[in-house]
Amino acid sequence: MGPKKEFPYQGRRVIGQEIDTVSSNETWSAYTLEDGTVIKMKSVLLTIVRLDEHDATGNPIYMFTSHQIIGVTAPDDLKKKEN
Repeated sequence: MGPKKEFPYQGRRVIGQEIDTVSSNETWSAYTLEDGTVIKMKSVLLTIVRLDEHDATGNPIYMFTSHQIIGVTAPDDLKKKEN
């Protein structure tokens, strides 16, 4: 865990700390469209911060930054033809 410091949250500064990941499972979600195209997506978390705040059910609030990875595989008949 990183040191406690201030982070912006809902228009104010809140104390929190960056939390390290000890394991992950970043699987792909695949969506097949009616035209035969397959879209694959996954989200990769870059940083995770646990705030010294809690939601209405008592759980700690986490903020994170992530990167979305998207791949598209279209059928040959939808691909642009080379000249």
